Amino acid sequence: FTGVLAALSSGYAFYTIFDSVVFAAIFGIIWGLMIFNLDRFIVSSMRKTGGFFRQFLIALPRILLAGVLGIVISKPLELKIFEKEIDKQLNVIINRNKAKLQKEIKSRYDEQSVFYRGERDSIISQEKRLKDELNQATLDLEKEIVGTSTETTTGKKGYGSNAKRKEELKRLKQLSYDNFQRENKAKLDSFANMLKAENTQFEQELKNTDPLEDKYNGFAARMQALQELGAEYKILGIASLFITLLFILIEVSPVLVKLIMPKGPYDYLLELHEAQFKWKNSEETQIKESISGAKVDMLRNEVDYLKRKNKEKRS
Repeated sequence: FTGVLAALSSGYAFYTIFDSVVFAAIFGIIWGLMIFNLDRFIVSSMRKTGGFFRQFLIALPRILLAGVLGIVISKPLELKIFEKEIDKQLNVIINRNKAKLQKEIKSRYDEQSVFYRGERDSIISQEKRLKDELNQATLDLEKEIVGTSTETTTGKKGYGSNAKRKEELKRLKQLSYDNFQRENKAKLDSFANMLKAENTQFEQELKNTDPLEDKYNGFAARMQALQELGAEYKILGIASLFITLLFILIEVSPVLVKLIMPKGPYDYLLELHEAQFKWKNSEETQIKESISGAKVDMLRNEVDYLKRKNKEKRS
């Protein structure tokens, strides 16, 4: 059953990765067979030898491995069980990431354009000051000619010497204003073009931050959505925890059952079979060693015989 569940779980996980039923089926079957063989090895490799504590220490790595396998198997199935809730949370994450990205883009463009805006605003501020001074000089000249009494006028009606002086002041203000406009027009146009180009690029980048759902719909994104849902809604977090614990229990239960079961006929037969195998292997080894020793002795005797023959011929 754990092999079948692992195949279904991994099949769904691989489908979210490859978006292909064929690939999901192939890899799901391979993963299920691997988990099946791994579970079979975990249980079949346990031996009922020694006391309970010794058996528990021997089984502890298998229990931990089975627990990890239970978590790995349960998570993709949890994603499928809570698929509707996860789809809604993915939209929340997408909008949140989009707002964050747009804020970062705006901050970057604000930093880039701060120089151009500062220079442009400085020129506009000076131009406005000169314009205000020109308007004030024009108003003072009109009041002087009309004869309006103020702190800066004589209060006498007509075009007198004071009016001529104010007219000359107005002319100088107008000249200063015109010269400033002429000298800074190219700068203002340049700053306006630069800011317009940056604004166009900024709007284009904002359009590029409109992600489609299939761009943020992978396995990792769904895991993030499930984690956030578990933290936000306690009941969903508890349900997810119990599903994980259920699969861990399913995966660990064969090991625990074998651990707490008493030693049975199969264990005695297995010990007998292993003892017979060891004895047979030891016997064969001894026979091979004795045969090898006999061959060595025979070769040694032949060498001694040949040496004696050679001595006799020489003598």
